[in-house]
Amino acid sequence: MVLLAAAVCTKAGKAIVSRQFVEMTRTRIEGLLAAFPKLMNTGKQHTFVETDSVRYVYQPLEKLYMVLITTKNSNILEDLETLRLFSRVIPEYCRVLEESEISEHCFDLIFAFDEIVALGYRENVNLAQIRTFTEMDSHEEKVFRAVRETQEREAKAEMRRKAKELQQARRDAERSGKKVPAFGGFGSAGMTSISSGSIITDTIVEPEKPKITPAPVRPSGPSKALKLGAKGKEVDNFVDKLKSEGETIMPSTGKRGSDVSKALPPPVNVESVHLRVEEKITLTCGRDGGLQNMEVIGMVTLRVTDDKNGRIRLIINNNDNKGLQLQTHPNVDKKLFTAESVVGLKNPEKSFPLNNDVGVLKWRLQTTDESLIPLTINCWPSESGSGCDVNIEYELQEDSLELNDVVISIPVPSGVGAPVIGDLDGEYKHDSRRNVLEWCLPVIDANNKTGSLEFSIAGQPNDFFPISVTFVSKRNYCDIQVTKVTHVDGDSSVRFSSETSFVVDKYEIL
Repeated sequence: MVLLAAAVCTKAGKAIVSRQFVEMTRTRIEGLLAAFPKLMNTGKQHTFVETDSVRYVYQPLEKLYMVLITTKNSNILEDLETLRLFSRVIPEYCRVLEESEISEHCFDLIFAFDEIVALGYRENVNLAQIRTFTEMDSHEEKVFRAVRETQEREAKAEMRRKAKELQQARRDAERSGKKVPAFGGFGSAGMTSISSGSIITDTIVEPEKPKITPAPVRPSGPSKALKLGAKGKEVDNFVDKLKSEGETIMPSTGKRGSDVSKALPPPVNVESVHLRVEEKITLTCGRDGGLQNMEVIGMVTLRVTDDKNGRIRLIINNNDNKGLQLQTHPNVDKKLFTAESVVGLKNPEKSFPLNNDVGVLKWRLQTTDESLIPLTINCWPSESGSGCDVNIEYELQEDSLELNDVVISIPVPSGVGAPVIGDLDGEYKHDSRRNVLEWCLPVIDANNKTGSLEFSIAGQPNDFFPISVTFVSKRNYCDIQVTKVTHVDGDSSVRFSSETSFVVDKYEIL
């Protein structure tokens, strides 16, 4: 078989990308492709047409054609097999079979075409090998990158160490009443980050402002003061600011690190009475169906920041019908909760602790009932001539849930190249270092209950397990919510804020 050229063209015969495997002028190939649509007989269903000199073997690709131009004496069966391989290569590099997408990835397609045909003759390669060859994965490059990352980490560690030494020297000088050391000594240590250098400069120069000289101390004073006054968290805060490399450093006010972190803006509008409803799920399921274990653990956490709202009660709305095991805090009145679904202290005269997170109610659901699985995953790997064709689908069984940032991680064999993706809902990412194909879905809810992914890769059916799933949700799985907060005296309502989270601890299909 002698293959003259392989091209992707429009239905009007306009060449989008063409690769010639023998000496042909541009005018010649454009003329052949322009004549191709005129030769097609719409009344007959064929995959080839012929002229006096060449044969066109083609396959429709939506609004385009994949065309092979061969000699008339070539083997038509081999031509068709080669055409199928060309047609499978194009979706590997182009998500959409449109003219603009083909033009954008024209060089990737030409490189792949060269792996299929050399000097007009078909090479013995499959799709996975083509992807591997075009990626040109280099072990030496990986080693170089690893060495460079190690050097960068060591340089950053040295930078932090120097920063800590400077911070210690500055505090030592402040306590002993001596002049703060100059910046020049640190500048010679090889700091190359301009932004980090400016942060250090501001921190050191600041103490040179006029201040009252402390009383003289004994010579041993600085060493003892350094031990007693060593504020490790302050140093850690200073070092953490270096990581930001350029962000404004907070003034040194003697605050502890925990206080600073608590002062950051919360994710929600927090009232003086704030509630967190948190749930975690642990699930293990068999690949052929059957729920091995499912456990959901939830908790309601209360935080009161105003002593006026310390003596309160929480009205709980429990609409769950899954058979939960509920448990209240030992200081909560269990009889009141059992009778009226109200969380209140045993001693109504006492207040809830201020500025502390208190878990007042928790629940646990453990089951092997398959109907309670929130998100089912079905994986069907089937062996083919070149490896495995894998079909994966998901289905949301709890319509009330809205799952965000869903990632379904499928292990894939190593050393066989990237998988060839077919039908896909959402997006995917192949991590060749961890040998994982990540199927990413921004949202799964009642309007997007099902989806599927198809891919092909060399391997055995057992290579694609265990599959793991992660997601987050702002709606809890067990329908338990705090609907109202009231004062103990007078039953007047109290303004409160709440946040709900449902996350994955472990979610595996074995």
